[in-house]
Amino acid sequence: MQQSSDILKGTTTVGLVFDDGVVLATERRATMGNMIASKKAKKVYQIAERIGMTTAGGVGDAQQLARLMQVECSLYHIRRGKPMTVTASASLLSNVLNQHRMMPYYVQLLVGGVDKNGPSIFSVDAMGGASPEDDIVATGSGSPFAYGVLEDRYKKGFNEKEAVDLATRALTSAMRRDSASGEDISIVVITKDKYEESSKKGITN
Repeated sequence: MQQSSDILKGTTTVGLVFDDGVVLATERRATMGNMIASKKAKKVYQIAERIGMTTAGGVGDAQQLARLMQVECSLYHIRRGKPMTVTASASLLSNVLNQHRMMPYYVQLLVGGVDKNGPSIFSVDAMGGASPEDDIVATGSGSPFAYGVLEDRYKKGFNEKEAVDLATRALTSAMRRDSASGEDISIVVITKDKYEESSKKGITN
């Protein structure tokens, strides 16, 4: 059995709601104890056409949950002829995690996207607790540093560019202070018209 100190972990992820959608962003470092195990770890997954999920915690657990959610969201769409809402996907994920309380998944997750009700983000913990987030949220080992930037600079009514810039600044702050966070930044922008993923460097000034 893999010891907890050997699990690939260490992350900062952030989520922001802006006027027309949601920004989900992560850095790409995965650590194993004190070793940098990967510089290209994938930490944000598309689970439905307009819904994404960020992951913090064990890489294997996160990948398994991402595959499960992709299948369940797809089956829901096929059977009902309409996409699953963000709220429903967060509830489904919560139920899956709650059923594994005795042997929990080692994860902390964000689920965000756009549906008929507009943009929204939920945070979901390892025990299955799902909480709606009004504007901003951060998870992972670098989240205290990210929150310092998010809470200071976030304003309601941000447009897409402003939201992406703030997410980048928040992650850059975490990457400077948290040894488990680093490398490039993955950014996903979700609106009613697109799910767009890109990669960029942190801000140097």
